[in-house]
Amino acid sequence: MQIKLGIVEDDAEIRSGFQKLLANSENFSAIITYDNAEDFMKNYINEQFDVVLMDIQLPGISGIECIKSIYDKNLKPQFLICSVYEDDDNIFNALCAGAVGYILKNSSPEKLLEGIIEVYQGGSPMSGEIARKVIKTFRNDNNPAPTSSHLSLLTAREKEILDLLSKGYRYKEIADLLFISIKTVRPHIRNIYEKLQVSSRMDAVNKVYGKR
Repeated sequence: MQIKLGIVEDDAEIRSGFQKLLANSENFSAIITYDNAEDFMKNYINEQFDVVLMDIQLPGISGIECIKSIYDKNLKPQFLICSVYEDDDNIFNALCAGAVGYILKNSSPEKLLEGIIEVYQGGSPMSGEIARKVIKTFRNDNNPAPTSSHLSLLTAREKEILDLLSKGYRYKEIADLLFISIKTVRPHIRNIYEKLQVSSRMDAVNKVYGKR
């Protein structure tokens, strides 16, 4: 695995910390940093990043505006938000703009690295607090009964995993709860997405459990 990573973060200390942390991993072919969205946008097409770690609050164009602008140009980026903000508006706006994951800056170094790799492999990583807020938005708490026609497509293990996904658990947490490896969890989740014809955790939960 050789990931070309872009980091857009205006705080020099945090940006340097991310770079030093991730440079110690053998998973990256290159790590290129920017302190503002404008410079990143000028170089994005030429660099062809696999994953971009994006802050929200930036000088000038915000991270959310930057993501939306790139998506509006019909590009196919993989943006992972890394922010201190955990309010509903920022989460919702970032995901609607095109971010595929959302983790908090107080996440452990291990979870940050795991999140980037998860995005590269097609996942949608979220900090536990963020995932629970997202799921509450898409799940009908007053009528949480799943749609049997959709559940009938899944194996017993896939149903267990989908239920845990709906509760906001991360891949590693699911693996620990079910006493299996994370390498076993990922194929199950890919199968769930394929059977339900969806591409993300939110879509899968929404399809089975319904919206508000």
